[in-house]
Amino acid sequence: MDSRIDLHAHSTASDGTLTPTELMSAAATAGLDVVAITDHDTTAGWSAAAAARPPGLALVRGAELSCRWHGARPPISLHLLAYLFDPTYPDLVAELTRVRASREVRAERIVALLRADGHDVTWDEVLRYADGGSVGRPHIAQALIRAGLVSSTSAAFAPEWLGQRYRVPKEEIDVFEAVRLVRAAGGVTVFAHPRATRRGRIVPDDLIVSLPEAGLFGLEADHTDHSPAERAHVRALASSLGLAVTGSSDFHGTHKTVGLGAETTSPLVYERLVAASSGKTPVLD
Repeated sequence: MDSRIDLHAHSTASDGTLTPTELMSAAATAGLDVVAITDHDTTAGWSAAAAARPPGLALVRGAELSCRWHGARPPISLHLLAYLFDPTYPDLVAELTRVRASREVRAERIVALLRADGHDVTWDEVLRYADGGSVGRPHIAQALIRAGLVSSTSAAFAPEWLGQRYRVPKEEIDVFEAVRLVRAAGGVTVFAHPRATRRGRIVPDDLIVSLPEAGLFGLEADHTDHSPAERAHVRALASSLGLAVTGSSDFHGTHKTVGLGAETTSPLVYERLVAASSGKTPVLD
């Protein structure tokens, strides 16, 4: 039987609801053979996840990087999954530190806008939900749910809430610079959910065509936010560019309804990914 490999999962180190320790247990319960911890712009969950990894489960250490393409006006935000990089590489550390600091400033501004409109949320409450992790909009969503203003995280991201009315831009890394930095740190990059039109604006294929030369390894095709047609489009584009194709759950615990292992990556692609990296190796038995 083929290994079950999920290369996109979040913990409380960013905006998931399971601690890194709980994430490892949940991955084993879900029958995974390989799981990647990919919290937003941070490696803070790596050590705890590695220490808690049960026998038989391989851990891929990674992060989901907040990036921006400046070829449109206004620029378009996108996410890169970065795997098996050296977390001490100075230039990458500096960029991730800058982006995390911006996340906190952004979240505090969103809370101020909500309070200015008379909504019962506080910054201290949002920080409690973040629990020392990288602060994100899902933590504000928790405060909105607690206040009875929305019924779910998805509802909190609707246009009348965090999706548009209370949306504040954050600092991001230029996408070409992000790919370059991860490669310099010995890591591998995969473009996360590149055709997820339901999330908002997406980059044109022309940008993706230019990224392999910078070092891009693959495209995430099988994702819950991709329609069948979008999955097929990503697969065809990856094939034309010689890029790997991955599938992942983008698990966030109770912030989303998608379970671990809902989408998976083929063992052959996983082997290619590991072989292409030189910063870190998967944590194995």
